[in-house]
Amino acid sequence: MKDIIIRLKGYTQTVSQFLKGAKTELKKVTWPTPKQTLASTSVVIVVVIIVSTFLGIVDFGLAKTIKLVLG
Repeated sequence: MKDIIIRLKGYTQTVSQFLKGAKTELKKVTWPTPKQTLASTSVVIVVVIIVSTFLGIVDFGLAKTIKLVLG
């Protein structure tokens, strides 16, 4: 029984130290402004649209080529 209590205390201390460290590190973070977040999100959406369009065209072309070769 003592072993279990000692282990629990060790785990509790470890978790406590981790959470304190995480809190300290989060205070060091420079969070983006809403304007920066919106700009970054817009860039990601535009890139996703461009890449998905490109891949769709390539897929369509390859599918037509395979049908032409096999059919």
